[in-house]
Amino acid sequence: MAGMRPATLRKYNKLAYYKRMTLSLGLHRELVFQLFDTARLARTYVDQRARERGMTRAQWVVLIRLARQQGMMQTELADILDMQPISVTRLLDRLCDQGLVERCAHPTDRRANTLRLTARGSALLDELAPLGEEIADELLKTISDVAARQLLQRLGQIKDNARTATQQRLDAERADEGKVRHVPQHHVR
Repeated sequence: MAGMRPATLRKYNKLAYYKRMTLSLGLHRELVFQLFDTARLARTYVDQRARERGMTRAQWVVLIRLARQQGMMQTELADILDMQPISVTRLLDRLCDQGLVERCAHPTDRRANTLRLTARGSALLDELAPLGEEIADELLKTISDVAARQLLQRLGQIKDNARTATQQRLDAERADEGKVRHVPQHHVR
């Protein structure tokens, strides 16, 4: 690669981004690696397609999440999207400015807002639905409906396992934080 022109080097690196890995990590590790790699490539593709409509994938995902669960609080949305609250705030500011999302007073907490999709946001989601179908068809074109159902079930199991493992780690961390570390008296001077 020494002596390659920068444009050639960029092309070479980009090709490496899309090559299938042949490393043998063991079945379960390879599967997890492929899940992450597939998710990354799918996000890149959806980003490209969303840009065709003047959207970002993040904006589209927020609209979908709010359509599924109107009245969600901003902190809940940040948790679901695995984003920092400040990033979600900026994203919501843009969507509110565009008239796609509105912040409403929380019914019991004066400090909090709930989020709602506006009629304009719902209409935009309806317009984006065919694009979503097109993307799904493109990404799953070699997968039968039966295989897709099985894969969806398996991914649900993996998601449940990840949730359980995450919760167990959080519980263990909290338990460790709650322990008071006592120094034996014979070591105190």
